[in-house]
Amino acid sequence: MATLGIALASLVLYFVAYHTYGKWLGAKLFRLDPKAKVPSIELEDGKDYVPSDKKVIFGHHFTSIAGTGPIVGPALAVIWGWVPALLWVLFGSILIGAVHDFGSLVVSLRNKGQTVGDIAGRVITKRTRLLFLSLLFLALTIVLAIFGLVIAAVFRMYPQSIFPCLVQIPLALGIGIWIHRKGINLLLPSIIALLVMLASIALDLRSIETFNATLAQWSHLQWSAVLLGYCFFASVLPVWTLLQPRDYINALQLIATLGLVVLGLIVASFIGSDGRELKIVAPAFRWNPEGAPLIFPFLFITIACGAISGFHCLVSSGTSSKQLKCETDATFIGFGSMLTEGFLAVLVILACVAGLGLGVQAGDGMLFGEQAYQARYESWNSAQGLGAKVGAFVEGSANFLKALGLPASFAIAIMGVFVASFAATTLDTACRLQRYVVQELAATLSPADPKKWNPFRWLTNRYGATLFAIVVAFLIARLPGADGVPGKGGTLLWPLFGAINQLLAGLAFLVITFWLRRRRLSRLITIIPGALMLLLPAIAMAMNLRNFAQDSQWLLFGIGFATILLEIWMILEAASVWKSVKGVLEEEPSDISTQSEAGRSC
Repeated sequence: MATLGIALASLVLYFVAYHTYGKWLGAKLFRLDPKAKVPSIELEDGKDYVPSDKKVIFGHHFTSIAGTGPIVGPALAVIWGWVPALLWVLFGSILIGAVHDFGSLVVSLRNKGQTVGDIAGRVITKRTRLLFLSLLFLALTIVLAIFGLVIAAVFRMYPQSIFPCLVQIPLALGIGIWIHRKGINLLLPSIIALLVMLASIALDLRSIETFNATLAQWSHLQWSAVLLGYCFFASVLPVWTLLQPRDYINALQLIATLGLVVLGLIVASFIGSDGRELKIVAPAFRWNPEGAPLIFPFLFITIACGAISGFHCLVSSGTSSKQLKCETDATFIGFGSMLTEGFLAVLVILACVAGLGLGVQAGDGMLFGEQAYQARYESWNSAQGLGAKVGAFVEGSANFLKALGLPASFAIAIMGVFVASFAATTLDTACRLQRYVVQELAATLSPADPKKWNPFRWLTNRYGATLFAIVVAFLIARLPGADGVPGKGGTLLWPLFGAINQLLAGLAFLVITFWLRRRRLSRLITIIPGALMLLLPAIAMAMNLRNFAQDSQWLLFGIGFATILLEIWMILEAASVWKSVKGVLEEEPSDISTQSEAGRSC
């Protein structure tokens, strides 16, 4: 019953946090106004700036920020014990992560939907903008290069997830056009989408099995090429045609799956599964697992999404801020989505420390209880691989579903689709975000005189910027990995991503803090978590640099060292103007539109 108690207590905590702290932030600190001008209406263009229903935006935002982050991070971090992982997820998501996401969204809303990196140039210094955008470009390049590999790996592990994931694309296109042109209510297409996706998982046809088996044999390089090609269209098409509806119907599927997992957890808590009692089989604390780095600071880097992630500031300020049609929707989108992701991370922890105990496959036999946990978490090396982390969650949560009477193969298929769908939504959103970053960088590097020759002009439009983004990602992805297999090049840079991602969160807090200071608003709720997220990644990166040097990994050492220098430079830039900006409003964004009427109430 302890497992069920943790799940229900976490849900209550998040509910209370949203209706107290979240709503206080919206009303008292950010002073959200239902009559305020919003970018989606002021700059509406039918492509990126599209006023949308908050339920649709929630679907896009939640699936974009979640990805596989709240799965693989917590699934690995429980190697240090379930208590530290759970506490960081619960209090990190409420006090740090949700504030970061919410603040990034609001600041972007008040700045014509610009990204946090672009805003940094006006609220701090102009040089800060270029430094921040450069860091964003590096982080997103790693995401684009690695996530094709992640999806390919999931498809190889769970071939039955391939057809259901691919069928979501034409389904999203049809629903996006249907809703946009007919202006119909979301209920009917939502039900249809959910039923079709469930049916695509349940279908047991030989032709579909053959299709899945064939594509499961594709190389990592082939999958990277196909997925990045898809991302090109997801980036350049109007947001309502593919990206938005795909994320929305994915969110429906994913929330429905989470509901099934919770229901299975409840049933397993009372009656068990296959005659076995559900209980936590992992240690509460495990300070020195074999081969693992120090719990401080690496717990806070390993669990990123689920507690706090710098990638979220890009989604908040890159896409979601361009779609809100009412400023007060920001609480539901920014704060609410992060708490939902936190609850997902809680379920991942419970699946790995309790669900696994109901039984995992080990060779020709089964392991149960503590032996099942030890089989996945004997050492850092045994738990670190993508297959081990994803497998621990999929098998543990599938055991919850089996308590509902679902066949094991169907339960595994549902969870495999769950993971692959999350990874895909992160990939296509990241490509669109990278397009914005490339366009902003190209505009910065372009000559001030429009008559002068401009070698960066082709990067200032969405087609050129997107093409550049996916070509760079593919060139990295096609490099051989440590095992010499082409298509795994993203893994070469992946050791840097955790610290860089958390550093982005600290820098986003820096931008939010300066925005508040210029308005003489309270800043402690951003200064404290911001300082923490600048310090912890820096310590982790410094420790990694020592390891990179010892192993002669000079590429990683060089990029990591440059990242620390960029952080120090940005902090010095901020310190140089801290006193002078108090109460001084920054310049208005230069791209103010007069296309739409202002002050429309929502």
